[in-house]
Amino acid sequence: MKKIIITLAILVTTVTFAQNKNAKASIEVDGVCLMCKERIEKAAIRTKGVKSAIWNVKTHELKLIFDERKTNLEAIAKKIVAVGHDTKELKATEAAYATVHPCCKYRDEEVKEEHKN
Repeated sequence: MKKIIITLAILVTTVTFAQNKNAKASIEVDGVCLMCKERIEKAAIRTKGVKSAIWNVKTHELKLIFDERKTNLEAIAKKIVAVGHDTKELKATEAAYATVHPCCKYRDEEVKEEHKN
């Protein structure tokens, strides 16, 4: 019985320390402007466990710091997709994409061209 308790304690300790409280990662998120930036960052930061979210308009890179014990990249991406922005792995539904401001229609080639200047 004593061996079982010790083994269980070691296993729980190992699992607890295996996840990082300040994991860093980045994901690619489509968008074209500062309104997109605000929407993407807000969606990410409102995900439980996300401590920092900074999206770069030019590179489309969203840099994240998050607690792996509370969330993961898939959950964060789902929140971003829900507000209408595609990630490399997930695509926003047409209904979600329709909610973004006309200026932010990143799938439209004309809008992309307008934002290049």
